[in-house]
Amino acid sequence: MTSKQVNSVQLVNNIKNAIGANLLPGLCLQLFALTIGLSYFYWPASQQAFHFFANLKAEYGALYATVSTSIFGGLFPFLYLFLSGKIRFLPVAQLFFYMIIWAALGGLINGFYGLQIVLFGEGTDWLTILKKTAFDQFVFSVFVTSPVIALAFLWKDQQFNWQKTKIQFDELIKLQIPTTIVTTWIIWIPAVSLIYMMPTNLQIPLFNLVLCFFVLILAILNVDGK
Repeated sequence: MTSKQVNSVQLVNNIKNAIGANLLPGLCLQLFALTIGLSYFYWPASQQAFHFFANLKAEYGALYATVSTSIFGGLFPFLYLFLSGKIRFLPVAQLFFYMIIWAALGGLINGFYGLQIVLFGEGTDWLTILKKTAFDQFVFSVFVTSPVIALAFLWKDQQFNWQKTKIQFDELIKLQIPTTIVTTWIIWIPAVSLIYMMPTNLQIPLFNLVLCFFVLILAILNVDGK
């Protein structure tokens, strides 16, 4: 087999493995997101909690998105990983890594949600949700978040050694990033659709909850995340 054929076979196998490994956590995540969405629309007792987070987001804007995503996507999952003995090297460095990378992504995603409003409006009709979900998953995820996350976590897994990371660039581009993209589509498309059903100031809070649950369920099942 040629090198290109070998890479194609490896990519297919990686995607199959990723689908199998993420099927259960993906279903759990989608059920969790659906439960939160239904609670907002059909459980009056939950409105106080939703209004609290919506008001925080309205008051602090991008700062809220940055700090909350750092906590829900970085700090909480790290604490679980650390306390369960899954952090095996440089714990302090990994703590800073998790919190900084998710803080940065929180700010980035908040800005992207704002761009979506400019492009498609704040409507929650099915056509607007479809447009936002498609642009999110097939443009933003493919060209921005998936490559950034794949590269960042590769660097972390190489114990923050940039020289070792650069050696694996070929595998990163040909295998890891495509696998990350496909896995993201399978798991996040339903969840993102539910996020865009929510009012603007509740989209980041719901994203944070889903993100935290997703990272934790992957950690519990000992599966590598996105």
